[in-house]
Amino acid sequence: MRRPRNRLKSWAFQRKTDMPLTTPVKRQSIHTRKIHCQGFRREDGLWDIEGSLIDTRDHPMETFGRGRIQPGEHLHEMWLRMTVDNHLTVIAIEACTEHAPYPACPNFPDYFQKLVGERIEPGWTAKVRLLLGGRRGCTHLVELLGPLATTAVQTVYAWRGEVGEHLADDVSPPKEFIDSCHALAGDSEATQHLWPRDSE
Repeated sequence: MRRPRNRLKSWAFQRKTDMPLTTPVKRQSIHTRKIHCQGFRREDGLWDIEGSLIDTRDHPMETFGRGRIQPGEHLHEMWLRMTVDNHLTVIAIEACTEHAPYPACPNFPDYFQKLVGERIEPGWTAKVRLLLGGRRGCTHLVELLGPLATTAVQTVYAWRGEVGEHLADDVSPPKEFIDSCHALAGDSEATQHLWPRDSE
């Protein structure tokens, strides 16, 4: 009897890592997901926050819609651009799917326009899933909205802090961010510095 072919026969063992983590056991790379986000200040005073999500495989993969996807070929390639104002209110949003495993993936209705007028603040992820979860959106683009939102916070409030003397409003993040993570607990040093009047 002919032995089944092992298409995962080429093992790449990683003995060391550049990450500040413990040395892993011998392992084989199977799947890579790269998420890239970048913030831009526009000349009209608004902000463009762009992100991409790209999945690749280290071995051939059979799919229903595209047939065989070769190693390194994009299984998923998806893009978002979200335009926000100084208070992180969504002014406009664009979504695009360049590569996906199923024919219907790029043809989702433009449900993402439901986010126009919404504000990035604590509870953003739950709000996004309520508006765009399940069959109302795309799983991977909805996932991308999480890091896109944190990139918006880092972009807008970092810049406002750097040039605060040119702005009439407070340069601190909204006080709703208090208790949103352990570093911003109500009694933490960071919270007392950022919100001296609102910290516990």
